[in-house]
Amino acid sequence: MPALARVLLQAGHLSAQQVEVLTKRIQAEKIAFIDALVQSGHMNPRALAAFCAETYACPLLDISSFSMNTRPDGLIDAKLMQSQRVIALAKRGNKISVAISDPTNTQALDQIKFQTQMSVEPVVVEHTALLQLIEKVGQSAEQNLNELIGDDLDIDFSDVDTAAAPADNGPTADIDDAPVVRFLQKILIDAINMGASDLHFEPFEKFYRIRFRIDGVLREMAQPPLAIKEKLASRIKVISKLDISEKRVPQDGRMKLVVSKTKSIDFRVSTLPTLFGEKIVMRILDATQAQMGIDSLGYDPDQREILLKAIERPYGMVLVTGPTGSGKTVSLYTCLNILNKPGINISTAEDPAEINLPGVNQVNVNDRAGLTFPVALKAFLRQDPDIIMVGEIRDLETADIAIKAAQTGHMVFSTLHTNDAPATLTRLMNMGVAPFNIASSVILITAQRLARRLCTCKQPTTIPEEALIEAGFKEEELDGTWQPYKAVGCERCSGSGYKGRVGIYQVMPISEEIERIILAHGTALEIEEQSRHEGIRTLRESGLVKVKQGLTSLEEVLGCTNQ
Repeated sequence: MPALARVLLQAGHLSAQQVEVLTKRIQAEKIAFIDALVQSGHMNPRALAAFCAETYACPLLDISSFSMNTRPDGLIDAKLMQSQRVIALAKRGNKISVAISDPTNTQALDQIKFQTQMSVEPVVVEHTALLQLIEKVGQSAEQNLNELIGDDLDIDFSDVDTAAAPADNGPTADIDDAPVVRFLQKILIDAINMGASDLHFEPFEKFYRIRFRIDGVLREMAQPPLAIKEKLASRIKVISKLDISEKRVPQDGRMKLVVSKTKSIDFRVSTLPTLFGEKIVMRILDATQAQMGIDSLGYDPDQREILLKAIERPYGMVLVTGPTGSGKTVSLYTCLNILNKPGINISTAEDPAEINLPGVNQVNVNDRAGLTFPVALKAFLRQDPDIIMVGEIRDLETADIAIKAAQTGHMVFSTLHTNDAPATLTRLMNMGVAPFNIASSVILITAQRLARRLCTCKQPTTIPEEALIEAGFKEEELDGTWQPYKAVGCERCSGSGYKGRVGIYQVMPISEEIERIILAHGTALEIEEQSRHEGIRTLRESGLVKVKQGLTSLEEVLGCTNQ
């Protein structure tokens, strides 16, 4: 006999015969006792609520007078709310007030306590009013989501590991989560169409937001209902082959979105536990970027010629430097794509491999398994390589092996995090690499930044000569033969005034004079002075060339080449 039936029988509100009939009904129809009781009309919902509140010493609330705008959203899972007929009313510190019509339903209260890790305070409300409110909340969340989704989409995720899903995710779960699945598909397609490089899914206490990084700048794109954050995170983790039950530590994974028969796009997925849920960042890895050719990267003709001449050499080391997000990987992949021919053996060690290049042997570094950069490099040297690419030189051991490879007849490509090309050489010396090894192996260093490209809505502007000279222009360059432009904003660029990005480069070949400075333990300032003497443009000077060409604005160049 249900606990509520026993209490009502003892209080004289129900007869033994009525309880027997109701008990048979709930067993036959698989419904809750309180549902059968209210539907039978044996007891008024308001009188039942008053009796339960008095009997179990719980507060009684008229739910119609409660402001739902103050209700904490997302604390209780939607399925638990629907199945157990409960709804969160308020949160104070580590306590949560929960509306319930049957306070004998201790199973529901225990589940909420386990899910929220908070102390639960039951508040009794009328059963019929509670059902209406739960239905309204569910419809509101789905309506908001459907408004964000729009029309259904027809795209597919390949290599989805359905085994990673929890055991209770049956057909019903798929139907319930269909709006979330379509919403995720729409977000990914929008990100691709808008040229985003990263997607950020960020849960906070009272809202959930999604931001895209477009042309290097984060823009807020949507604020879906807070209640979907768990489902959305689970969906992303399932298709990225991550452990959906693990929410305490960061995880990394990959997924592939099949857009059409001829195009698919990879995503690198990273999860991070935060105060209010898991933040997920997805990096879009578009393989077509590496196949666009060196002309599309933004190298000036003289810089392109120096770079192509260097990478065609039979051995040596080419280094690409710059901060995170400056396009180093795309530059390296573009060089590898140029050299990727049937007669060339190319091996890469990356953490992780971002873009798949057919014909290139790509290895993902795995520190936990012992597959570090040095281990991979040593293995490469036994694999008869012609060209080796190291994702990043992080320590002396990696640098030593890479330099020895460059000295023994291999072309080596790698990246470093330094501000400009001259500083790269002193960084290697600070790591502990011997100057004579640097001088005999490094043949070229490229430092780079990405500046936002002006949209077609750009307009001519007037900049005072003093400002131009202060920025780095020479007086003889201010001859009136070129026109600076400013960002305006239109529908095409979403009002930002910029669309796409263009590279700014400092391409510095290692000349004999620079080698002498390295061997003499010279400083970055001495190397920079010699490179200027040899006509090597700094990043700022290369950026000013882009301003003269009308490709970007002076403000953008000053911002990304801050000296």
